[in-house]
Amino acid sequence: MDIKKIREDFPILQGKEEGEAPIYFDNACMTLKPEPVIKAIVDYYRNYPGCGGRSIHRIASEVTAKYENAREEVASFLNAGLPEEIVFTKNTTEGINLVANSLNFEKGDIVLTTDREHNSNLVPWHLAVKRKGIMHKVVPSNEDNTFNLEKFKEMMSKRVRLVSMVHTSNLDGYTIPAKEIIEVTHDYGALVLLDGAQSAAHRKVDLRALDVDFFACSVHKMMGPTGMGILYGKEHLLESLDAFIVGGDTVSSTYYDRSYFLNAPEKFEAGLQNYAGVAGTEAAVKYLKNIGPEEVHRHEVELNTYLTKEMKEIEKVKIIGPEEPKERGGITSFVVEGVDAHDIALVMDEIANVMMRSGMHCVHSWFHAKRIKGSARVSFYIYNTKREVDIFLEHFKNYVEKFG
Repeated sequence: MDIKKIREDFPILQGKEEGEAPIYFDNACMTLKPEPVIKAIVDYYRNYPGCGGRSIHRIASEVTAKYENAREEVASFLNAGLPEEIVFTKNTTEGINLVANSLNFEKGDIVLTTDREHNSNLVPWHLAVKRKGIMHKVVPSNEDNTFNLEKFKEMMSKRVRLVSMVHTSNLDGYTIPAKEIIEVTHDYGALVLLDGAQSAAHRKVDLRALDVDFFACSVHKMMGPTGMGILYGKEHLLESLDAFIVGGDTVSSTYYDRSYFLNAPEKFEAGLQNYAGVAGTEAAVKYLKNIGPEEVHRHEVELNTYLTKEMKEIEKVKIIGPEEPKERGGITSFVVEGVDAHDIALVMDEIANVMMRSGMHCVHSWFHAKRIKGSARVSFYIYNTKREVDIFLEHFKNYVEKFG
Protein backbone atom coordinates (compact mmCIF):
# COMPACT_ATOMS: atom_id res chain seq x y z
CA MET A 1 0.00 0.00 0.00
CA ASP A 2 1.56 3.26 -1.18
CA ILE A 3 0.63 5.72 1.58
CA LYS A 4 2.23 8.70 -0.16
CA LYS A 5 0.17 8.04 -3.29
CA ILE A 6 -2.99 7.54 -1.24
CA ARG A 7 -2.47 10.88 0.53
CA GLU A 8 -2.51 12.63 -2.84
CA ASP A 9 -6.10 11.46 -3.32
CA PHE A 10 -7.27 13.61 -0.40
CA PRO A 11 -7.54 17.35 -1.16
CA ILE A 12 -6.72 18.46 2.38
CA LEU A 13 -3.44 16.51 2.24
CA GLN A 14 -2.43 17.04 -1.39
CA GLY A 15 1.05 18.42 -2.02
CA LYS A 16 1.87 18.74 1.67
CA GLU A 17 4.40 16.97 3.86
CA GLU A 18 3.48 15.42 7.20
CA GLY A 19 3.18 18.20 9.73
CA GLU A 20 2.43 20.82 7.09
CA ALA A 21 -0.94 19.25 6.36
CA PRO A 22 -3.36 18.70 9.24
CA ILE A 23 -2.47 15.57 11.20
CA TYR A 24 -5.91 14.05 11.27
CA PHE A 25 -6.21 11.53 14.11
CA ASP A 26 -10.02 11.71 14.53
CA ASN A 27 -10.90 8.94 12.09
CA ALA A 28 -13.13 6.98 14.47
CA CYS A 29 -15.47 9.97 14.29
CA MET A 30 -15.16 10.83 10.60
CA THR A 31 -12.73 9.97 7.82
CA LEU A 32 -11.43 12.33 5.16
CA LYS A 33 -12.89 12.13 1.63
CA PRO A 34 -10.85 11.16 -1.47
CA GLU A 35 -11.20 12.73 -4.90
CA PRO A 36 -13.22 9.84 -6.45
CA VAL A 37 -15.93 10.29 -3.79
CA ILE A 38 -16.06 14.05 -4.25
CA LYS A 39 -16.13 13.62 -8.03
CA ALA A 40 -19.02 11.13 -7.86
CA ILE A 41 -21.09 13.53 -5.74
CA VAL A 42 -20.39 16.50 -8.03
CA ASP A 43 -21.06 14.32 -11.08
CA TYR A 44 -24.60 13.67 -9.88
CA TYR A 45 -25.35 17.36 -9.42
CA ARG A 46 -23.73 18.33 -12.73
CA ASN A 47 -24.80 15.59 -15.09
CA TYR A 48 -27.93 13.74 -13.89
CA PRO A 49 -29.53 15.80 -11.10
CA GLY A 50 -32.89 14.12 -11.25
CA CYS A 51 -35.11 11.96 -9.07
CA GLY A 52 -34.99 8.17 -9.14
CA GLY A 53 -37.85 5.70 -8.93
CA ARG A 54 -40.57 8.04 -10.19
CA SER A 55 -40.24 9.61 -13.63
CA ILE A 56 -39.37 7.60 -16.75
CA HIS A 57 -37.28 10.14 -18.67
CA ARG A 58 -33.57 9.56 -19.34
CA ILE A 59 -32.16 11.48 -16.38
CA ALA A 60 -34.52 9.78 -13.94
CA SER A 61 -33.70 6.39 -15.43
CA GLU A 62 -29.98 7.04 -14.98
CA VAL A 63 -30.50 8.02 -11.33
CA THR A 64 -32.48 4.85 -10.69
CA ALA A 65 -29.86 2.66 -12.38
CA LYS A 66 -26.97 4.22 -10.47
CA TYR A 67 -28.90 3.96 -7.21
CA GLU A 68 -29.38 0.23 -7.62
CA ASN A 69 -25.80 -0.22 -8.86
CA ALA A 70 -24.64 1.30 -5.58
CA ARG A 71 -26.81 -1.13 -3.64
CA GLU A 72 -25.21 -4.03 -5.52
CA GLU A 73 -21.72 -2.64 -4.84
CA VAL A 74 -22.39 -2.40 -1.10
CA ALA A 75 -23.88 -5.92 -1.03
CA SER A 76 -20.77 -7.26 -2.76
CA PHE A 77 -18.40 -5.39 -0.44
CA LEU A 78 -20.07 -6.76 2.72
CA ASN A 79 -20.88 -10.15 1.11
CA ALA A 80 -24.62 -9.89 1.65
CA GLY A 81 -26.68 -12.62 0.06
CA LEU A 82 -28.77 -10.24 -2.07
CA PRO A 83 -28.72 -6.53 -2.98
CA GLU A 84 -32.28 -6.38 -1.61
CA GLU A 85 -30.84 -7.04 1.84
CA ILE A 86 -29.20 -3.59 1.81
CA VAL A 87 -31.25 -0.62 3.03
CA PHE A 88 -29.87 2.91 2.59
CA THR A 89 -30.24 4.99 5.75
CA LYS A 90 -28.82 8.28 7.07
CA ASN A 91 -26.34 6.60 9.42
CA THR A 92 -25.80 3.73 11.85
CA THR A 93 -28.13 5.39 14.33
CA GLU A 94 -31.08 5.29 11.95
CA GLY A 95 -30.39 1.66 11.08
CA ILE A 96 -30.44 0.60 14.73
CA ASN A 97 -33.56 2.67 15.39
CA LEU A 98 -35.27 1.05 12.41
CA VAL A 99 -34.74 -2.41 13.92
CA ALA A 100 -35.66 -1.24 17.44
CA ASN A 101 -38.93 0.27 16.23
CA SER A 102 -39.88 -2.30 13.58
CA LEU A 103 -39.06 -5.64 15.16
CA ASN A 104 -42.12 -7.26 16.72
CA PHE A 105 -41.18 -7.39 20.40
CA GLU A 106 -43.43 -8.86 23.05
CA LYS A 107 -43.62 -7.60 26.62
CA GLY A 108 -40.86 -9.22 28.67
CA ASP A 109 -38.56 -9.91 25.73
CA ILE A 110 -34.90 -9.31 26.63
CA VAL A 111 -32.37 -7.31 24.62
CA LEU A 112 -28.72 -7.86 25.56
CA THR A 113 -25.99 -5.29 24.91
CA THR A 114 -22.39 -4.85 26.05
CA ASP A 115 -21.45 -2.44 28.81
CA ARG A 116 -19.76 0.07 26.47
CA GLU A 117 -22.29 0.73 23.75
CA HIS A 118 -22.36 3.97 21.78
CA ASN A 119 -25.50 5.94 22.65
CA SER A 120 -26.89 4.89 19.25
CA ASN A 121 -27.10 1.31 20.49
CA LEU A 122 -28.21 2.16 24.00
CA VAL A 123 -30.85 4.91 23.92
CA PRO A 124 -33.16 3.05 21.46
CA TRP A 125 -33.38 0.19 23.97
CA HIS A 126 -34.12 2.58 26.82
CA LEU A 127 -37.10 3.83 24.81
CA ALA A 128 -38.14 0.27 23.91
CA VAL A 129 -38.25 -0.55 27.62
CA LYS A 130 -40.74 2.29 28.13
CA ARG A 131 -42.74 1.88 24.94
CA LYS A 132 -42.74 -1.86 24.32
CA GLY A 133 -42.19 -3.33 27.77
CA ILE A 134 -38.99 -5.15 26.88
CA MET A 135 -36.15 -5.76 29.32
CA HIS A 136 -32.66 -4.43 28.60
CA LYS A 137 -29.71 -6.20 30.20
CA VAL A 138 -26.00 -5.37 30.03
CA VAL A 139 -23.23 -7.96 29.69
CA PRO A 140 -20.26 -6.82 31.80
CA SER A 141 -16.82 -6.88 30.19
CA ASN A 142 -13.66 -8.39 31.60
CA GLU A 143 -11.31 -6.17 33.57
CA ASP A 144 -9.32 -5.30 30.42
CA ASN A 145 -12.52 -4.40 28.50
CA THR A 146 -12.48 -7.60 26.44
CA PHE A 147 -15.73 -9.51 25.98
CA ASN A 148 -16.75 -11.90 28.75
CA LEU A 149 -18.07 -14.81 26.71
CA GLU A 150 -18.79 -16.98 29.77
CA LYS A 151 -20.87 -14.26 31.41
CA PHE A 152 -22.72 -13.76 28.14
CA LYS A 153 -23.56 -17.47 27.98
CA GLU A 154 -24.87 -17.31 31.56
CA MET A 155 -27.16 -14.40 30.63
CA MET A 156 -28.59 -16.06 27.53
CA SER A 157 -32.03 -17.61 27.82
CA LYS A 158 -35.13 -18.36 25.79
CA ARG A 159 -36.46 -14.94 26.83
CA VAL A 160 -33.70 -13.16 24.91
CA ARG A 161 -35.19 -11.83 21.68
CA LEU A 162 -32.23 -9.82 20.41
CA VAL A 163 -28.51 -9.47 21.09
CA SER A 164 -27.53 -5.98 19.92
CA MET A 165 -23.83 -5.27 20.32
CA VAL A 166 -21.07 -3.00 19.08
CA HIS A 167 -18.88 -4.99 16.69
CA THR A 168 -15.77 -2.81 17.10
CA SER A 169 -15.82 -0.28 19.93
CA ASN A 170 -15.20 3.40 19.29
CA LEU A 171 -14.08 3.61 22.92
CA ASP A 172 -10.96 1.45 22.62
CA GLY A 173 -11.00 -0.25 19.19
CA TYR A 174 -11.67 -3.73 20.61
CA THR A 175 -13.62 -6.13 18.38
CA ILE A 176 -15.92 -8.63 20.06
CA PRO A 177 -15.87 -12.36 19.11
CA ALA A 178 -18.93 -11.87 16.92
CA LYS A 179 -18.97 -15.31 15.30
CA GLU A 180 -19.07 -17.10 18.65
CA ILE A 181 -21.67 -14.69 20.02
CA ILE A 182 -23.90 -15.21 16.97
CA GLU A 183 -23.64 -19.00 17.21
CA VAL A 184 -24.63 -19.00 20.89
CA THR A 185 -27.48 -16.57 20.24
CA HIS A 186 -28.89 -18.59 17.35
CA ASP A 187 -28.82 -21.74 19.51
CA TYR A 188 -31.39 -19.97 21.71
CA GLY A 189 -33.49 -18.92 18.70
CA ALA A 190 -32.67 -15.22 19.14
CA LEU A 191 -31.44 -12.62 16.65
CA VAL A 192 -28.22 -10.59 16.47
CA LEU A 193 -27.74 -6.97 15.44
CA LEU A 194 -24.18 -5.68 15.12
CA ASP A 195 -23.29 -2.00 15.30
CA GLY A 196 -20.64 -1.99 12.55
CA ALA A 197 -19.88 1.73 12.53
CA GLN A 198 -16.24 1.08 13.48
CA SER A 199 -15.73 -2.28 11.79
CA ALA A 200 -16.94 -1.89 8.19
CA ALA A 201 -14.27 0.68 7.31
CA HIS A 202 -11.37 -0.93 9.13
CA ARG A 203 -11.49 -4.70 8.68
CA LYS A 204 -12.93 -7.39 6.46
CA VAL A 205 -16.63 -7.88 7.20
CA ASP A 206 -18.25 -10.97 5.69
CA LEU A 207 -21.92 -10.92 6.60
CA ARG A 208 -22.71 -14.38 5.31
CA ALA A 209 -19.71 -15.94 7.05
CA LEU A 210 -20.75 -14.28 10.31
CA ASP A 211 -24.38 -15.34 9.76
CA VAL A 212 -25.45 -12.10 11.47
CA ASP A 213 -29.11 -11.12 11.21
CA PHE A 214 -28.74 -7.32 11.10
CA PHE A 215 -25.71 -5.09 10.57
CA ALA A 216 -25.68 -1.28 10.59
CA CYS A 217 -22.85 1.07 9.60
CA SER A 218 -22.17 4.68 8.58
CA VAL A 219 -20.62 5.68 5.27
CA HIS A 220 -19.00 8.86 6.63
CA LYS A 221 -16.62 6.63 8.60
CA MET A 222 -15.49 4.85 5.43
CA MET A 223 -14.46 7.86 3.31
CA GLY A 224 -17.99 8.42 2.03
CA PRO A 225 -20.39 11.36 2.32
CA THR A 226 -22.15 12.44 5.48
CA GLY A 227 -25.81 11.61 5.91
CA MET A 228 -25.43 8.11 4.45
CA GLY A 229 -25.69 4.79 6.25
CA ILE A 230 -26.32 1.14 5.54
CA LEU A 231 -28.58 -1.39 7.23
CA TYR A 232 -28.22 -5.03 6.27
CA GLY A 233 -30.89 -7.52 7.19
CA LYS A 234 -31.50 -11.08 6.06
CA GLU A 235 -34.21 -11.00 3.40
CA HIS A 236 -36.89 -12.85 5.37
CA LEU A 237 -36.23 -10.72 8.44
CA LEU A 238 -36.51 -7.43 6.57
CA GLU A 239 -39.80 -8.59 5.10
CA SER A 240 -41.07 -9.43 8.58
CA LEU A 241 -40.28 -5.97 10.00
CA ASP A 242 -42.98 -3.35 10.23
CA ALA A 243 -42.52 -0.20 8.16
CA PHE A 244 -40.73 2.53 10.12
CA ILE A 245 -40.78 5.97 8.47
CA VAL A 246 -43.52 5.86 5.83
CA GLY A 247 -44.80 7.89 2.91
CA GLY A 248 -43.67 8.34 -0.67
CA ASP A 249 -41.71 5.47 -2.23
CA THR A 250 -42.62 3.03 0.56
CA VAL A 251 -45.95 1.99 -0.96
CA SER A 252 -47.14 0.44 -4.20
CA SER A 253 -50.58 2.03 -3.94
CA THR A 254 -52.86 3.87 -1.51
CA TYR A 255 -56.56 4.52 -1.03
CA TYR A 256 -58.27 6.89 1.38
CA ASP A 257 -58.55 4.12 3.95
CA ARG A 258 -55.53 1.86 3.35
CA SER A 259 -51.98 1.51 2.02
CA TYR A 260 -50.10 -1.31 0.32
CA PHE A 261 -46.39 -1.42 1.13
CA LEU A 262 -43.57 -2.33 -1.19
CA ASN A 263 -41.19 -5.14 -0.35
CA ALA A 264 -37.88 -4.51 1.42
CA PRO A 265 -35.69 -2.58 0.98
CA GLU A 266 -37.99 0.00 -0.66
CA LYS A 267 -40.53 -0.02 2.17
CA PHE A 268 -37.81 1.40 4.47
CA GLU A 269 -36.49 4.08 2.10
CA ALA A 270 -39.16 6.74 2.49
CA GLY A 271 -39.28 9.91 0.45
CA LEU A 272 -36.75 11.50 -1.84
CA GLN A 273 -33.40 9.82 -1.33
CA ASN A 274 -29.90 11.28 -1.04
CA TYR A 275 -28.93 10.38 -4.61
CA ALA A 276 -25.69 12.34 -4.48
CA GLY A 277 -24.87 10.57 -1.21
CA VAL A 278 -25.57 7.17 -2.74
CA ALA A 279 -23.27 8.03 -5.67
CA GLY A 280 -20.57 8.97 -3.16
CA THR A 281 -21.24 5.76 -1.23
CA GLU A 282 -20.61 3.61 -4.28
CA ALA A 283 -17.37 5.49 -4.99
CA ALA A 284 -16.22 5.13 -1.37
CA VAL A 285 -16.93 1.41 -1.30
CA LYS A 286 -15.04 0.90 -4.57
CA TYR A 287 -12.09 2.92 -3.27
CA LEU A 288 -11.98 0.95 -0.03
CA LYS A 289 -12.38 -2.37 -1.84
CA ASN A 290 -9.50 -1.49 -4.15
CA ILE A 291 -7.18 -0.87 -1.18
CA GLY A 292 -8.44 -3.88 0.74
CA PRO A 293 -9.90 -3.83 4.27
CA GLU A 294 -7.18 -6.27 5.39
CA GLU A 295 -4.51 -3.76 4.32
CA VAL A 296 -6.32 -0.99 6.16
CA HIS A 297 -6.35 -3.05 9.35
CA ARG A 298 -2.70 -4.06 8.99
CA HIS A 299 -1.59 -0.45 8.52
CA GLU A 300 -3.62 0.79 11.51
CA VAL A 301 -2.28 -1.92 13.81
CA GLU A 302 1.27 -1.12 12.68
CA LEU A 303 0.84 2.56 13.61
CA ASN A 304 -0.95 1.71 16.85
CA THR A 305 1.77 -0.72 17.88
CA TYR A 306 4.38 2.00 17.39
CA LEU A 307 2.31 4.58 19.27
CA THR A 308 1.48 2.22 22.15
CA LYS A 309 5.12 1.32 22.75
CA GLU A 310 5.98 5.00 23.18
CA MET A 311 2.88 5.88 25.20
CA LYS A 312 3.62 3.14 27.74
CA GLU A 313 6.90 4.91 28.53
CA ILE A 314 5.15 8.15 29.47
CA GLU A 315 4.45 8.46 33.17
CA LYS A 316 0.86 9.18 34.24
CA VAL A 317 -0.60 7.91 30.93
CA LYS A 318 -3.12 5.06 31.10
CA ILE A 319 -4.43 3.43 27.92
CA ILE A 320 -8.05 2.25 27.98
CA GLY A 321 -8.81 -1.28 26.80
CA PRO A 322 -6.66 -4.30 26.01
CA GLU A 323 -2.93 -3.96 26.54
CA GLU A 324 -2.06 -5.46 23.15
CA PRO A 325 -2.43 -2.83 20.37
CA LYS A 326 -3.45 -5.46 17.82
CA GLU A 327 -6.61 -5.96 19.89
CA ARG A 328 -7.38 -2.23 19.65
CA GLY A 329 -7.03 -1.90 15.86
CA GLY A 330 -6.47 1.74 14.98
CA ILE A 331 -7.63 3.32 18.24
CA THR A 332 -5.73 4.43 21.33
CA SER A 333 -7.92 6.06 23.95
CA PHE A 334 -6.10 7.26 27.06
CA VAL A 335 -6.22 9.36 30.20
CA VAL A 336 -3.44 11.42 31.74
CA GLU A 337 -3.46 11.72 35.51
CA GLY A 338 -4.28 15.27 36.55
CA VAL A 339 -4.93 16.54 33.01
CA ASP A 340 -8.33 17.18 31.39
CA ALA A 341 -8.78 15.31 28.11
CA HIS A 342 -10.20 18.41 26.39
CA ASP A 343 -7.08 20.37 27.31
CA ILE A 344 -4.93 17.74 25.61
CA ALA A 345 -6.97 17.91 22.40
CA LEU A 346 -6.99 21.71 22.35
CA VAL A 347 -3.24 22.02 22.92
CA MET A 348 -2.36 19.35 20.33
CA ASP A 349 -4.49 21.19 17.78
CA GLU A 350 -2.92 24.56 18.55
CA ILE A 351 0.75 23.64 18.83
CA ALA A 352 1.11 20.48 16.73
CA ASN A 353 -1.65 20.70 14.10
CA VAL A 354 -3.00 17.39 15.44
CA MET A 355 -6.76 16.83 15.30
CA MET A 356 -7.92 14.26 17.86
CA ARG A 357 -11.01 13.48 19.94
CA SER A 358 -11.66 14.16 23.60
CA GLY A 359 -14.56 13.53 25.94
CA MET A 360 -16.81 10.52 26.49
CA HIS A 361 -17.10 9.59 22.79
CA CYS A 362 -20.88 9.03 23.08
CA VAL A 363 -20.17 6.16 25.48
CA HIS A 364 -21.25 8.12 28.54
CA SER A 365 -22.61 5.04 30.32
CA TRP A 366 -19.19 3.34 30.44
CA PHE A 367 -17.39 6.47 31.64
CA HIS A 368 -20.01 7.15 34.31
CA ALA A 369 -19.78 3.54 35.52
CA LYS A 370 -16.00 3.84 35.78
CA ARG A 371 -16.18 7.36 37.26
CA ILE A 372 -13.89 8.69 34.53
CA LYS A 373 -14.57 12.20 33.21
CA GLY A 374 -13.45 11.37 29.68
CA SER A 375 -10.43 10.40 27.62
CA ALA A 376 -8.32 11.64 24.75
CA ARG A 377 -8.45 9.46 21.65
CA VAL A 378 -6.15 8.96 18.69
CA SER A 379 -7.63 6.99 15.80
CA PHE A 380 -5.80 6.14 12.56
CA TYR A 381 -6.69 5.52 8.94
CA ILE A 382 -4.99 4.69 5.65
CA TYR A 383 -3.48 8.14 5.06
CA ASN A 384 -1.79 8.44 8.47
CA THR A 385 1.96 7.89 8.77
CA LYS A 386 4.65 7.05 11.31
CA ARG A 387 6.08 10.53 10.85
CA GLU A 388 2.73 12.00 11.97
CA VAL A 389 2.84 9.78 15.05
CA ASP A 390 6.35 11.06 15.81
CA ILE A 391 5.18 14.67 15.59
CA PHE A 392 2.30 13.96 17.94
CA LEU A 393 4.54 12.14 20.42
CA GLU A 394 7.13 14.89 20.48
CA HIS A 395 4.61 17.57 21.41
CA PHE A 396 2.54 15.32 23.65
CA LYS A 397 5.54 14.25 25.72
CA ASN A 398 6.60 17.87 26.17
CA TYR A 399 3.07 18.80 27.24
CA VAL A 400 2.79 16.00 29.81
CA GLU A 401 6.26 16.80 31.17
CA LYS A 402 5.21 20.41 31.78
CA PHE A 403 1.61 20.02 32.92
CA GLY A 404 1.09 16.36 33.82
